[in-house]
Amino acid sequence: MSSSSRSSFVLASRASKLAQIQTNIVRDDLETAFPALSFGTSFMTTEGDKNQSQALYLLGGKALWTKELEVALKENEVDMLVHSLKDVPTTLPQGCEIGAILERENPVDSLVVKQGLPYKTLQDLPEGSVVGTSSVRRVAQLRRSFPGLVFLDVRGNLNTRLAKLDAPDGPYTALILAKAGLVRLGFGDRVTADLTAPILYHAVSQGALAVEIRADDQEARKLCKALTHQETQWKCLAERALLRELEGGCSVPVGVSTSLSHIDKSAGELIRATLTITGCVTSLDGSVHVQDTLSQEIESTRDAEELGRNLATKLLSSGAKAILEDITQDRRKRATETETTAE
Repeated sequence: MSSSSRSSFVLASRASKLAQIQTNIVRDDLETAFPALSFGTSFMTTEGDKNQSQALYLLGGKALWTKELEVALKENEVDMLVHSLKDVPTTLPQGCEIGAILERENPVDSLVVKQGLPYKTLQDLPEGSVVGTSSVRRVAQLRRSFPGLVFLDVRGNLNTRLAKLDAPDGPYTALILAKAGLVRLGFGDRVTADLTAPILYHAVSQGALAVEIRADDQEARKLCKALTHQETQWKCLAERALLRELEGGCSVPVGVSTSLSHIDKSAGELIRATLTITGCVTSLDGSVHVQDTLSQEIESTRDAEELGRNLATKLLSSGAKAILEDITQDRRKRATETETTAE
């Protein structure tokens, strides 16, 4: 379709309530910026949505959440994909690119305690309390400080997880969830406490929304430029470069924390800032933890990505490589055991 005749665009995402809310956020921003254009929405179920029984750790990479959507994008059935950036693989299919990264919500994880219980912090939980999370990153890091807690996988959308938490006969004392999702779904009042570094480093790109487009779609790229929040973009691209170098997927215990300071802008455009990024890799049992921080003045997204790669190199040479190799072996072993049991 030629640019002169193109007045409507279709945004697509997963069918979950949170994904729909996030897509509507992007649609509303586009409608505000481009009132003469029309923006529709389309929602579809991905493989990650269909498999709600198996632990994420055993399911593999992040393409579970994006593959079906990317097929529709490449076949020109839709024009833009709206993702939680933390769910997007660090290497995209050929012909696809990240067109926009929107301003980030608070990227921290939060503790959510079962309704009616008095506990206010993780430290308050009695030994043996069951804490639900599907993230090996959270479990690995928290086992270091809270060896007396029991961590149990919990799947399903946010409403389902909260229902499992609050069920009187349910096993969970608390859950750990991304704060951004809770806030966007209107459950911000359920946050008992935020879990911040150094207790818990958040996931790469957590809290940020991204728009994926076809690499040859110049018009969509122009629209996306109006959505991009540069401070978030620089931080998230550094984090994604770190993760890409570590070859970490959705269920690898890589945590990060990034900040920008000494921000310099010209005509509203970010031209220079000091980026500080901390990354960590933790063994599944929490016994081995490798962490480092780099800080540097940068002037572009390319500089941000280079800093992320440099941090990954430091982590790998400091012991992260051995941790990641052990995790890969453990996942293969447990996946094989699961297949054997299924037979």
